[in-house]
Amino acid sequence: MTLPTEAVAAPLLQLVQRAEQLMQRIEAILPQPLQSPADWSTAIAWRYRKRANGCGLLEPVRHVGAMQLSDLQNIDVQKDKIARNTEQFVTGRTANNVLLTGARGTGKSSLIRACLHAFSSQGLRLIEVDKADLTDLPDIVDVVAGRPEKFIIYCDDLSFEEGEPGYKALKSILDGSVSAAGPNVLVYATSNRRHLLPEYQSENLTYQRGEDGELHPGEVIEEKISLSERFGLWVSFYPFSQDEYLRVVAQWLEALGLGQATIEAARPEALVWALERGSRSGRVAHQFARDYAGRAERPNQRQTGIADVQGLAEEAEL
Repeated sequence: MTLPTEAVAAPLLQLVQRAEQLMQRIEAILPQPLQSPADWSTAIAWRYRKRANGCGLLEPVRHVGAMQLSDLQNIDVQKDKIARNTEQFVTGRTANNVLLTGARGTGKSSLIRACLHAFSSQGLRLIEVDKADLTDLPDIVDVVAGRPEKFIIYCDDLSFEEGEPGYKALKSILDGSVSAAGPNVLVYATSNRRHLLPEYQSENLTYQRGEDGELHPGEVIEEKISLSERFGLWVSFYPFSQDEYLRVVAQWLEALGLGQATIEAARPEALVWALERGSRSGRVAHQFARDYAGRAERPNQRQTGIADVQGLAEEAEL
């Protein structure tokens, strides 16, 4: 006695469907190669993110903090260097990878955002990559290779501890890898450390000679500074003087709509605020201005000044 064809086919079909569903679930959790965005024109800045399954993704930044080069004060030398290097890059001339180091809150990240806005009309784009994801830099470079736009790979607040994998990956991309970055990619990084790796007093002990002493102690130091040496352009930022700090405070308060008399009256409080924070910087000036303007009586008509006050903050999104 033979079973009807339908009676045999139905369970078999269900088995095939369940197997397909299982395969789809397995594929969803397997790492996938980085895909290029469908439309690069949707944003001028992108973020590289990793999903829980390990797959990389380039996400568009919908709201880039507004910033103009003319809004940045007390960093004219640094501004000229970065703007010149970026202009060379977008116009197809030779340019260098850039390391911006120095005092906190002095405008390192803001300067990069300002350059992005200044040259985005000429095809400049930015991809922000976290330090933990630097091992995926070769994949990112491959995705943008051949694109007509110019891409800045941006690493904010960059520093490493001993043995972190991103250190070697960044060294290879900057200089030294068989597969070098294309002509449409540069790396811009900000850091409070000039050499990006911690250096310890105990390391000086390696210079003593003994049975197990380092035969070539100088090479230990060479390894420490080799990453920062691969950035062709170093730009240093310094703490503000009192007068420079007060000028930035006045600029912020004016942009927030306060009059000159109110700005002059705010000077003593601004100095006390900086003293309590232990720092005079653009970030501290911005924080004071937001607090003071919030407590002051706002005028009916806002004065024109900085295009987007919120976007000028060092902590603003991107």
